[in-house]
Amino acid sequence: MKRFAYVLVFLLGNGMLIAQDCNQVLTGQVIDFHDGLPLEDARISFNNLVFTTDNEGRFRIENLCPTAYAFTVTHQDCITQVKTIDVSKTSEIDFYLEHHYTDLDQVDISTSNGKNVTNSLSEDKLSSQDIENYSSLSLGDALKEVSGVTSLSTGNTIVKPVIQGLHSSRIIIMNNGVRQEDQEWGEEHAPNVDINAFNQIKIIKGAGALQYGGNAIGGVVVAENKLTTLRDTIFGSAGFAASSNGRGTASNATVNIGLSDGWSARAQGTLKYFGDSEAPDYILSNTGHREQSFSFGTGYSNFQFGVEGYYSFYNATQGILRASHIGNVGDLVRAIKSDRPLIEEDFTYVINEPKQKTQHHLAKLKAYNRFRNLGKLELQYALQVNQRKEFDIRRGEDRDKASLDLELITHALESSFLFDANENFKKTAGVQLTYQTNTPNPETGVRRLIPDYEKYTAGLYAISEISLYDNLKADLGIRYDYIHLDAKKFYKKDFWEARGYDQEFPNLIIRDEGNQWLTNPIYDYHSIAASAGVKYTYADNNKLLFNASYAMRAPNPTELFSDGLHHSAAIIELGRLDLDQEKALKFSLTSEHKNLFDFLSVKIAPYFSKIEDYKLLEPTGLELTIRGAFPVWEYRQTDALLYGVDVDLSASLTNNWSVASAFSYIRGQDEILNEDLPQMPAPVFRSTLTYAVSQLELSLINTTALKQSHFPNNNFEVEFTENQELTTEVVDISSPPPGYTLFDLMANYTLTLKNPQDFRVGLSVTNIFNTSYRDYLNRQRYYAAALGRNISIHLNLKF
Repeated sequence: MKRFAYVLVFLLGNGMLIAQDCNQVLTGQVIDFHDGLPLEDARISFNNLVFTTDNEGRFRIENLCPTAYAFTVTHQDCITQVKTIDVSKTSEIDFYLEHHYTDLDQVDISTSNGKNVTNSLSEDKLSSQDIENYSSLSLGDALKEVSGVTSLSTGNTIVKPVIQGLHSSRIIIMNNGVRQEDQEWGEEHAPNVDINAFNQIKIIKGAGALQYGGNAIGGVVVAENKLTTLRDTIFGSAGFAASSNGRGTASNATVNIGLSDGWSARAQGTLKYFGDSEAPDYILSNTGHREQSFSFGTGYSNFQFGVEGYYSFYNATQGILRASHIGNVGDLVRAIKSDRPLIEEDFTYVINEPKQKTQHHLAKLKAYNRFRNLGKLELQYALQVNQRKEFDIRRGEDRDKASLDLELITHALESSFLFDANENFKKTAGVQLTYQTNTPNPETGVRRLIPDYEKYTAGLYAISEISLYDNLKADLGIRYDYIHLDAKKFYKKDFWEARGYDQEFPNLIIRDEGNQWLTNPIYDYHSIAASAGVKYTYADNNKLLFNASYAMRAPNPTELFSDGLHHSAAIIELGRLDLDQEKALKFSLTSEHKNLFDFLSVKIAPYFSKIEDYKLLEPTGLELTIRGAFPVWEYRQTDALLYGVDVDLSASLTNNWSVASAFSYIRGQDEILNEDLPQMPAPVFRSTLTYAVSQLELSLINTTALKQSHFPNNNFEVEFTENQELTTEVVDISSPPPGYTLFDLMANYTLTLKNPQDFRVGLSVTNIFNTSYRDYLNRQRYYAAALGRNISIHLNLKF
């Protein structure tokens, strides 16, 4: 009976169509939504009929019945559009397709390529496998895969990237389209981000990416968490790692969903649990690590309109090497001279004081809309809440109370417009507004290292990309930032006078508090940044890049206001109220040869940078407090000269064997004192020999760091009583440790369960020979050696 009804409906429907007067005509044009140009050879199909547009993008369809038709419109490199039209009411229609859709940074998450942020700066990308290999470690550890990128660390878990000798506030980290704000001013404050939250990570060396900020003198790390562009799909991955050093585990999982109507979602989570790390000859007591993170994003997108919401949460507890907190001056001298830490305890998962606890919340809402023959408008609001607690070794009722307790809240609103109707001359203009408050908890019972403050910033920028010829492109950009900083800070009167602030800043005092002044420092900074460069492509996709940039960076709160014991760093840190903005002029050149002699790829990137009023932190002496003896480090300014080169080589030796090598060299000089700058990375070689066959890949990695032979002498003398006699000793806080050579082994075997390459088993052995070494850029090298051998098993399942 049901089948009979279907046949009857079909016959009646056709009969009605036959009875109609089918002489309707539909005309129109298929147009590129992007630039308004007609699209030739576009196809309009319906009811198994196909019509093609002429060289002006026009079409004419005759003999249509007065009813509704579903027309499918397609063109090469365009997203197919289906549109229902009632031809009894409409006789002329224009279809708009996005012919350049593939050029608009719509990349699938399965790749890590994407479009370069600039034309003229060296950009490097971490592959998805790189991210998987470092899933149990930090972002700073992973970025060391890139030539010219090293790390400044405090122990083994607090790691921050150093790009061509610059770090901290000179590097911007973009967390899924939002500038990361997490009290990362201090040298021992690591970025509060989980590497597993991202599917793309780019490193831009230099200050030319002005859309992210004008003070990125060192560069930008762009970590993105892109939603899938696939439709009607659900896929993801789950990873697990177990490590011998730290005797801990790390697990993470990601799920991606794409729906046919344009909606998509992504959820990700990570858990890490590690106990004390181990040097080759002893336990590094109190160096455990805990981390929990979660992120979720969802959005709707098509080529004309899109909206996205995102939230991420990061929570970590990190132990600080117990031996780095010294009881008296004699112990400090003995600790620096000793081959072993003064405090050694049995392995434990317990994290005692000293330690850090950090939490970071990020929420954003973003929308975009494309306008015909014009471009793309984007609007974004983001909220970040960051809480940092640092716990010192305290006694009595305060033993469980944080010594430093800060809450940083940042609101950011930004908008940009991309004018891309002219493919040969793209322009972007944008505005960024930020309001930030920092609130120290007064209940700590300890003098506030960073004061209460409010900060307002407003930025305007314009950048352009110009195609001069098919093989020659240029980019230009300029940016202006206004920064207003309003702080409330207590100063001891004797310190205020000793610094000469009573003569230089008498108007800052707003109240007398006994032995202290309550002051109200207010700063207004006007910063300019500019960038210009070219990219020349020649002979089999070889490239030559040149960039010149100028950038200004205002002092951060640590540099201005630090005044007391920085507990996690185990130093007394002193800022200066009279610091000026840094002014950096940088020139960089990059030469890339893809197939030299048909088997070799070479990239050479020299650079030169001159920075006026460069701010640096250096040791100046020792102070004995009720909590122990601590080195005193103070900020000062000078004029700096930095120059160096990054070199990358890779070669396919045979079908199965390949080799890759990288070398980085940088020299930093203090032009005023005519001496070397401190904390400049030593020359580093990194080479990888890889054997790949079928489902197996084996890699032997060598890292060789030379001894840093260029450093300033900041040693100082101390007096202390030993064996009832007054002794004078030189505290050697300047001399770099010897160079070192490490070997690592990585093995990956890929299995096919349901789909090709959907299960990977990995084994890695770092520091194979259990070499004892100390790294010049590790702040705890004075007290203990770096990590010994670590054996890790990695499992990764794709579904």
